[in-house]
Amino acid sequence: MRDIDPPTDVLSLWLGADGVDQRTARAVIDLAMRVGERLLSTGASASDVVATVLRLTHAYGLRSVHVDVTFTSISVSYHRGPDADPMTVMRGIKVRSTDLTRLERLQTLVREVAEDGIQVDEARIRFDALIRAPHPYRRWVVTGALATVAAAVAALFGGTWFIMALSFVTTAVVDRVQRWLSRRGIAAFFTQMAGGAIPTIVAVGLLAAISAGVPGLQRISPSLVVASGVVVLLAGMSVVGAAQDAIDGYYVTAGARAFEVVVLTLGIVVGIGGILALAQRTGVSLQITAASQLSTNTVVQVIASMVVSGAFAVSAYAGPRAAFYSTITGGLGWLTYLGAMYAGMGPVVANALAALVAGFVSQLVASRLRVPALALTMAGIVPLLPGLVVYQGLFEIVQRTSGAGLSTGFTTLLVAAGIGMGLAAGVSMGTYLARPLRIGLDRGQRRALRRSVGAPRE
Repeated sequence: MRDIDPPTDVLSLWLGADGVDQRTARAVIDLAMRVGERLLSTGASASDVVATVLRLTHAYGLRSVHVDVTFTSISVSYHRGPDADPMTVMRGIKVRSTDLTRLERLQTLVREVAEDGIQVDEARIRFDALIRAPHPYRRWVVTGALATVAAAVAALFGGTWFIMALSFVTTAVVDRVQRWLSRRGIAAFFTQMAGGAIPTIVAVGLLAAISAGVPGLQRISPSLVVASGVVVLLAGMSVVGAAQDAIDGYYVTAGARAFEVVVLTLGIVVGIGGILALAQRTGVSLQITAASQLSTNTVVQVIASMVVSGAFAVSAYAGPRAAFYSTITGGLGWLTYLGAMYAGMGPVVANALAALVAGFVSQLVASRLRVPALALTMAGIVPLLPGLVVYQGLFEIVQRTSGAGLSTGFTTLLVAAGIGMGLAAGVSMGTYLARPLRIGLDRGQRRALRRSVGAPRE
C-alpha cells in the first residue's frame, strides 16, 4: 500500500496560524527584537518599547506576539499555533545612553513600515543604516550644551556673570572627567562621585578666597557652582522613565530604574559630602549666602529656564526641531511653577503641577509635531530639579551647628526627595491624562496601554 517513489508535486511553504511563512516570521521577529533593544537602550519607556514592537510585528501580519521588557533585557515571542513551536528571542541591554535623535529615527522607521508597507528586507537595511548613522552633533557640542545648562541654572538662581562663567567651565571639566573615567570602565557610582566632588572643590576654593579677603568676591555665592553642577548630574537620570513605567504597570522595570536613580544620587551625595567634610576639617569657613535664591527678575527666570531645557535637549542629541519645542516646554513649565508658588502652594506641589503641565503638553503635541515625547518631557522638568536644595541639605549636615545641623539637613534632603517624587508623579499624571487625547494610537499601542488599567472589582 505504501508508495516507494518520491513525491512529484512541489510542496508549499509552511504557513503559521497568521498565514506568514517561517522565513518572513523569523526576519520580522529579528527586526522587532533589534528595534526594541535600541529603543530601550536610548531611554524609551517600557510601554513605548512594547507598543512599538507590537506595531511593527502587526504591520507584517504577525498577531500572536508577546513582548516582555525588563531594565536589562527584552524578550519577543511569536506563538505560531498549537502545532508548531513558538519563536522566542531574548537579548540583554548592555549599553544605556540617552539618544533622542536615534529614538526619533527609530519611531519614524516603524511608522513608515506601518503606514507604507515597506518590505522586511528593506526595513532591515534601513535599520542598519540608521544605527550606523553618526550623531547629529560632535561630542564637544554636547559638552558645551551641558556647560550651558549649568550657566543658565546659575542665572536662574541669581548668579553673577562670574558665577555663570565659573559654572560653565566647571561643568565642562566634570563632563570630560566623567567621560574619561567611563572609558576606563569605572562604575557609574564613582563617576557621579567625581561629578559631585569637582564643583564642590571649586566652591570650597572660592570660600577660602573669600575668607582670605580677596577683593571682588564678597558678594558672590559659591554654592551656586555646586547647585548648577548637581542639576546637570541629576538631569541625565531616568526619573521620568521610572515614573512612566510605574504608572503603566511595568513595575520590575520601574523599580530598576528608580533604584538606579537612587544609587547615582548617592554617588553625588558622597562626592559633595566628602569634600565639605574635608574642607571643614582643614578650617575653611563654610557658609551659604543669601544670594542662593531665585533671581528677582521674572523675565530672567523664564529665559534661563528655557535655555536650560533647550541646552539639555541638545546634550541628549535631540534634533533642532525637538530642541526648539523643548525650549518652549521648559518655559511653560516654569511659568506654571511661578503661578503655583504665587498662589501659595508649597514647593513640592508647585513642582508637581509644573511637571504635570510639561508631561501633558509633551504627550499632546509629540504625535502632531513628530518629535519624541520623551525629549520634551525630560527637557521640560530639568529647570525644576532640586540641585540647590540637595546641596543645602548636605551643607547643613556637615556643618552641624549646635547639634541641630544633622536634623535640619535631613529635613532639607527630605524636601529635595519630595520635590523629586512630585516631579515624577506630575509627569506620570500628565502623561496619563494626555493619552486619551493623542492621535494615531494604533492596535499595538492600545494593547500596550491596557497594562496600566487595573482589573475591575468583582
